[in-house]
Amino acid sequence: MIEPITLTIPYYSDPHHLRVAIESVLLQDDDQWRLIVSDDSERDEARRTIESMGLARDARVRCIQNPRNLGMVANWNACLDVTTTPLGTLLHADDALEPHYVSMMRALATAYPEASAFFCEARIIDAGGQERFSFADWIKRFYLPGNATQGEPFAVCGERGLRAIMAGNFIMCPTLCYRVGALRGRRFNAQYQQVQDLDLTSRLLMDGDTLVGSREQAYTYRRHPNAATTRQSASLLRFDEEFALFDAVAARAAALGWDRAATVAARKTIVRLHLIYRAIGELLHFRWSSAVRCVQRAYRGGPGRA
Repeated sequence: MIEPITLTIPYYSDPHHLRVAIESVLLQDDDQWRLIVSDDSERDEARRTIESMGLARDARVRCIQNPRNLGMVANWNACLDVTTTPLGTLLHADDALEPHYVSMMRALATAYPEASAFFCEARIIDAGGQERFSFADWIKRFYLPGNATQGEPFAVCGERGLRAIMAGNFIMCPTLCYRVGALRGRRFNAQYQQVQDLDLTSRLLMDGDTLVGSREQAYTYRRHPNAATTRQSASLLRFDEEFALFDAVAARAAALGWDRAATVAARKTIVRLHLIYRAIGELLHFRWSSAVRCVQRAYRGGPGRA
């Protein structure tokens, strides 16, 4: 079995959720893990939380206080940079691991030594920790590649893999466990605030890397009003970034001769459908102007486009 996995938490705010995330690490059924919290809050909250949990003397647990606020994407990259074990996961500070996450990822990494990253499905919860249904996440299962089955891991690679994630990005970013050495210095692109995960996975695929996924839920993802994803969806920044990224992927895929993947990316169908779905929700809440903005973005394919 492969060496321990480093679980790195990029932290900015909410000590309560941080405590829940750390507790989920302590409950793993495989003790071959290391935990690092990269505190970007400038308030020393992470260290105090770790101390209050009685973990200050636990050799498996470290807290790094950034000398200044790096921002979300730079802190994510800092988390990868401080990972010294072969495998590394960015556990988001408001999420949690299911008890078998570490054992699953170590097993996948052992079974698929050629793969650069591994991912799983996630259970969705709300701000209070209650399980909730997410239509946007549910619909993505229909975009899984044909080799994805309930019981067996499946590979995502080459043009087929890129075409699949451009059709419907079914890889939930925080579930990803990276074989850090295989990244060869590739990191999240700081020009993005929302789609840096899809940018990295698409670059990995176009570089010839393989990702391996499991249909099993081993991660708990919290959707709540204060999350960056929620705020950036409301402002439509998320969709503007997606349109720009899909154009960039389409251009590179075309240059590789991956014409089918380039066509799927250029159409941006999943982004447009998500905007229409959001517009319907805005209409149901009588937010007419917001609904119109969503429809206009979906039609234009980005801000100000014809």
